[in-house]
Formats: sequence, C-alpha cells, structure tokens
Amino acid sequence: MSAQLPPTIDPVAAARWHARLSDDSPWLHEEVARRMQERLQWIVNAPASWCDWDPLRGGVQGHALVRERFAQAVCQVAETSSPLGEVAARARFAQPWWSPARWSAAAPRFGLPQAGSQQMLWANMALHMAADPQALIAQWHRALAVDGYLMFSCLGPDTLRELRDLYAELGWPAPGHALTDMHDWGDMLVQAGFAEPIMDMERITLTFATPQRLLQELRGLGRNLHPQRFAALRGRNWRARLEQMLAQRLADPRHEGQLVLTFEIVYGHAFKPAPRVRVEGSSAVSLQDMRAMLHAGRTTGR
Repeated sequence: MSAQLPPTIDPVAAARWHARLSDDSPWLHEEVARRMQERLQWIVNAPASWCDWDPLRGGVQGHALVRERFAQAVCQVAETSSPLGEVAARARFAQPWWSPARWSAAAPRFGLPQAGSQQMLWANMALHMAADPQALIAQWHRALAVDGYLMFSCLGPDTLRELRDLYAELGWPAPGHALTDMHDWGDMLVQAGFAEPIMDMERITLTFATPQRLLQELRGLGRNLHPQRFAALRGRNWRARLEQMLAQRLADPRHEGQLVLTFEIVYGHAFKPAPRVRVEGSSAVSLQDMRAMLHAGRTTGR
C-alpha cells in the first residue's frame, strides 16, 4: 500500500470543500447513515459517550437515529469545517433553552473531543474527501478511550464507474479523484493503532430522470478534487454536450431508461486496544498511555 494514499487529491481543493457549510445533508449520506446505524444492534455494550464527526454533511437524520439508540449516552458533536460550522451545529443540534433536556447530563456537547474521552466515534461519509486520511484516522484514534470503537463509512473505488468511463471515452480529465480500496483502509487503521478492523462494502445504484438532476445530486455530494481536473471554466456548449452524452450513455433499459450511477459504500469498524510498549533498553511512555495500561491490567485481573 502506498504511503501517499490517496494519490490524486488536491489538498487546497479538499480544504476549500471541507470549509464549505452544508445546507442539507445529501440524501445518499442519510441513507448510508441509516444503514450503518442498523449495524449498531450488534454492539453488546452501549457507549456512555460518543462523538459524531462532522454531522452536518455526514447526516443530520443519521445523527438523530444514533442519538435515539444511545439516548442515555453523552454526545459530543465535532463539526470541524470552520468556526461557523460549529455555530451551525449548535443551532441544529442543541436543545432549546426552555427544554429540561438542555441541562441533563446527556445534552450534546460541542467542539473537538478531549483525548481518550469517547467510547464510540461515528464518522459518516467523510474519509474519502480527506487529503490526509492517515492524519484524520489518527485524530479519531486519539479521541477514543481504550476499548472504544470507530464506526465509519466512505465511498469506494467503484463509485461513479459509469461517469469515469464516459469521461475517459471523451478524452476528458477524470471526473473525480481516485478512491481508496477497503483493504487499504483496513491497513491504515492498523497503522494508526486500531485493532480487529472489520471492513465490508456494498454497491448502491441510483437512478435519475434527467442529466440536470444527476448533476445536481453530484454537486451536493462533493467536488472534483483531482489535481489534473479541468483547469478553467467550461462554456455552455461543453455543459450541453455533457448532458447530451449523459442522456445517451447512462440510460439503462432495465431501469425504464433512467440514468444510472453506481456508488460503492465502504463500512469500517475497529477497536482501540490498550497501548503496548516494546521491550528495549529504555522506553518512553506517556502518562495517558501508562494510565490506560494500568487500567487494562486491573480489568484483566478481575
């Protein structure tokens, strides 16, 4: 696996997209959040605290589903897009001032979680848009307590295969950056210190009545972050040709002639184990890691 994954993201474009406030969560993100929260039924011990990472774009309705499932848990909302993003998150998720729930222990908190404070970190449809995914995974690892777990989803490499084929046939630059395979995500989780990663995927087929509706949906899902994307604005003739080609090439008789796009959804789940120290001539251990190892030792001895 390359240490530079993903190799085709422009970090400036990625930062610009990340800082853009989302008015509404995309439909696909909400659907993936719904499917991912169904997997929480297999979790034996409900978390006492959990963090939702960038929920405004990740899924407002999905956030509500997880909050309902873990109604007694303290929820941390980490909206990292910008200071304005945190303001928007407070407006969307905070309890009204007159509600008794505002003053309860389970009322949502806002801002980045403290190191080792969360028993679950929920990150829906964020990782594939990160220019430095290893750094983002490391942030999640730091936020989790020992034996806490990560639940995340992202797009996989089969996403938009119909559109990628069309652009290649026309000799145009790729319509999006290369997406990472789920096995590579699993390797990155292990490198970041996670244990027992479980990765799986599914494909979702979306249909659209018109090219205009298809392009509208794609704009809500993201932007083209490929460094070799079109360098300047195209004209009306280019847009008209694109819509014409979409109507011709993506129409599927099996779906009554509607335009078809494939989305590969990758799901990941992993635990944060107690830190291990190599036996060497001398070893340096942080106070936080030492406390975690001592706690793990007491738990094992019971």
